[in-house]
Amino acid sequence: MSPSPSSRVPAAGPGLRFAVVGNPENRRTTMIADAVRAAGHAAPRVLAWRDVLRGRYAFGPGELVRIDSPGENAEVDRLLRDTDDPARVEGTALWHRRFTAAVRDVTAAAHRAGAVTTADPEDVAVMFDKRRCHARLAAAGVPVPPALEGPVNGWDGLREQLGAARMSRAFVKPAHGSSASGVVALAMAGPGRVKATTSVETTADGRLYNSLRVRYYTSESEVAALVDALVPDGIHVERWLPKASQGGRAADLRVVVVAGRATHAVVRTSRHPMTNLHLGGARGDLEAARAAIRAAGGGFADVLDVAERAAACFPRTLCVGVDILPATGWRRFAVGEVNAFGDLLPRLTGLPGSGAEGLDTYAAQVAAAPAAARRAEREEHQQHQQHQEHQEHHHDTTA
Repeated sequence: MSPSPSSRVPAAGPGLRFAVVGNPENRRTTMIADAVRAAGHAAPRVLAWRDVLRGRYAFGPGELVRIDSPGENAEVDRLLRDTDDPARVEGTALWHRRFTAAVRDVTAAAHRAGAVTTADPEDVAVMFDKRRCHARLAAAGVPVPPALEGPVNGWDGLREQLGAARMSRAFVKPAHGSSASGVVALAMAGPGRVKATTSVETTADGRLYNSLRVRYYTSESEVAALVDALVPDGIHVERWLPKASQGGRAADLRVVVVAGRATHAVVRTSRHPMTNLHLGGARGDLEAARAAIRAAGGGFADVLDVAERAAACFPRTLCVGVDILPATGWRRFAVGEVNAFGDLLPRLTGLPGSGAEGLDTYAAQVAAAPAAARRAEREEHQQHQQHQEHQEHHHDTTA
């Protein structure tokens, strides 16, 4: 790999030095850079995804490398899934293969240079595969919605599997999607009676596009065509759990966990099953949610505990965003997804008692970075020692 002009490795110097692999024009990159400077560190070195994906990057010893989202950049999207229209839904399997390969390459290059990364490539690969993520959480005893097991080959097979599992309502999710792209909330009420709620717009030639308007499909032939178009990239299907409400709107929570500790939380509400803000969702009232949980006989600590247990399934990644699904009545909680880049919550400051009071999600990560870097260096040193001991033992036994 060859360094690009923007990724020249600086000379080693005192203090923690940050490098960010991201899209320079994106607000994620701007916000982490602001947090780094506000903490008294030198401005981070930004390595653009468009260069990284072409092999033009390098790292220096002692750098702390943050791998950020490659989203919201048409050129990067084209490099990852060969599409000229970022609104297209298809191509997520190819995106996943190329992106996770790039994360592995970046991580290996950083470690060879003596740098430390804030995310583990295997963790990232699992979080971007909803099937594997669900399985990892379930194996760890984290509450998750029941899901279909095994591959789904199309609408006919899905309908049969849902019937066998007695799921009349389910979420159909592209296995490698994000930001509700391609997600379908499916309700079935007998032969030929079906309703699909989604932001996907289908064209006459069968192509799928994301839109900012949630729409409904009630023709089984339309729903079948939609599902059949999603299947080639892989889908994850789980029971559509009835969610708690706030102000007459469906509600869930995004909890950000930094270095194993829940630091930020936001309630999201919507008239639709998907609460994503870009689809008409809105931030809800966290204090009202706390009160509802207390009235149901629980405590907000129950929510944070579930989020931290989910994050613990990805121990080598500094920060994750956990989507918490509160059941009707705010009595029980399940994990919908764990997001590798779930920290984009502008102007949200830390929870009382979290250690991140007054800090946004990016500042909280910067504050946790020195300890995380030291821990990663210790783990890497231990792994190196174990490898050497194994090699020496192998040499002794074969001599």
